[in-house]
Amino acid sequence: MKLRLLFSLLFSSLLLSGFSQSIGLIGTASPLGNWDADVDMTQDAADPTKWTLVANLNEGACKFRQDNAWDINWGDSAFPFGTGTQGGPDIAVPTAGEYTITFNSTTGAYSFQITSDIGILGSATFGGWDFDTNMAQDPTNPDQYSITLNLLQGACKFRANDSWDINWGGTDFPSGVGTQGGADIQIPAASKYIITFNKATGAYNFEEKVEFNTIGIIGDATAGGWAEDTDLSKDPSNPNLWKKNGVQLKDGSAKFRANDAWALNWGGTDFPTGIAVPNGDNIPVDSGEYLITFNTQTLEYSFLPIVTYQTIGIIGSATPGGWDNDTDMVQDPSDKSLWKLRIVLTEGEAKFRAENDWGVNWGNGDFPSGVALPDGANIPVPAGEYVVTFNSTTGEYNFELLVLYNTVGLIGPATPNANWETDVDMTKDSNDESFWFINSIDLTTSEAKFRAEDAWTVNWGAPVWPSGIGTQDGPNIPITGGTYRVTLNSATGEFAFGDPSATYDLLKSDALTIAPNPARQFVNIQVNAAELRGDAQVILFDQAGKRVLEQQINLQENTTINVAQLLPGNYMMHLSNGKFIVGKSVVIVK
Repeated sequence: MKLRLLFSLLFSSLLLSGFSQSIGLIGTASPLGNWDADVDMTQDAADPTKWTLVANLNEGACKFRQDNAWDINWGDSAFPFGTGTQGGPDIAVPTAGEYTITFNSTTGAYSFQITSDIGILGSATFGGWDFDTNMAQDPTNPDQYSITLNLLQGACKFRANDSWDINWGGTDFPSGVGTQGGADIQIPAASKYIITFNKATGAYNFEEKVEFNTIGIIGDATAGGWAEDTDLSKDPSNPNLWKKNGVQLKDGSAKFRANDAWALNWGGTDFPTGIAVPNGDNIPVDSGEYLITFNTQTLEYSFLPIVTYQTIGIIGSATPGGWDNDTDMVQDPSDKSLWKLRIVLTEGEAKFRAENDWGVNWGNGDFPSGVALPDGANIPVPAGEYVVTFNSTTGEYNFELLVLYNTVGLIGPATPNANWETDVDMTKDSNDESFWFINSIDLTTSEAKFRAEDAWTVNWGAPVWPSGIGTQDGPNIPITGGTYRVTLNSATGEFAFGDPSATYDLLKSDALTIAPNPARQFVNIQVNAAELRGDAQVILFDQAGKRVLEQQINLQENTTINVAQLLPGNYMMHLSNGKFIVGKSVVIVK
């Protein structure tokens, strides 16, 4: 159970990464189409660091990983060539087709070469004049080909079947008609291009794909004036959407611009919403605090005012106070727009309102989640106990149903009962009906799961050890033999097998608090257990068990990490300081 052993094994595996037992491709782009299982690559007999795979890929994302586990994995944002880094981003495969994939487990270098009879080559390309980069054939037009590619300043041509017998060139750029044996096409500037070519007509086009390192707002209405941008953050689920919450502006004007320079800038005449125009007028701005959004594709922008409310409540026939009295929600300490409440509701209707008054209220006909509108429709609510969240700036809301149990037990051949028929009952905490524990239990090396009411209708499992988030009907938990204190949060599925001498319940809500949760850009970790403080490692895993964020932090009473780059969804956060591992669930919304 010593973490020292776990860290030692991980370190050893890193040292041996160049001589792996296996390297596989995994992800929605892989032939299996999921993040659950690898498609193994073939190791080169002469060079054990080189791996290859010929496979039909889907449009999607993928990564390389070692030995069918996430401990060592490689990713990068480049395609079709790149250098993967440990824990790097997913590799986006833009076009389905048959590919020859190569990977070097020492350097991380990889390539995806689609099977095609048309390629592009030259001094402007990755392969120079010796190596064709194949283009993808349009499934609806067999004469049309395309590829998105980083090019250097230089020259290139198109050719068929990796041979000079049939090739096309031209003197025009960015578009023209290639002729057989024609001149080299001159690429005047290094950039990323969307390249298209028609082998029947010879028509070609190079469309520069503009990418933004930053999008910011600048002007005398901003804190930086006209001298310094206030940068927005890219939305992980929409690369064209940029936003920033809690921006304090004063009366004045502003514009959006890219890469902290005036080469690309946008303005407009409308406020608080509008469609920006390249090099347009300054946007007139009223003073206030705003959630600012800008879409680089549609050029839509918005300044949503953040209003400070003393109270936000839920009211209606479904609530304890009916339509006469609000049940007040609790404001998030780090985001004044976020409000939360655990409440028992009856079948009926509800709305949100501010300051116990109908002057400002929100509703919508959708359940369990939606975007409430000012003076909108009543929200239909089935009976149940819920955790309700509401954003008073965006109007987003969610009703999460809570389920409580009479009994929860641990079952499996790893338990003293050594079977899948009889549970070892856990103890329910007297102050938290979702927290269950066994203070000390002897387990053998085998498997186990948690289940409710001594039946398989509701059960939790996950293929991780010694802590994780169990999912309904999830895989068995692999148990390492020993004596443990076992804890489970039946509301979240979080579990841990820890030191039986521990006196602090690390899965209880008062040990470690994640806020806001759901989160958008930042997660604040509030640590109430002194045992957890100090130098620590934080790792976030997605629902597929893929490691998506890893960071070394100094964990103090309040610590903040940036999660703006993560896609919306449910995640498991592991915190470890070398002595304790704590798992907490985190929800990311945008």
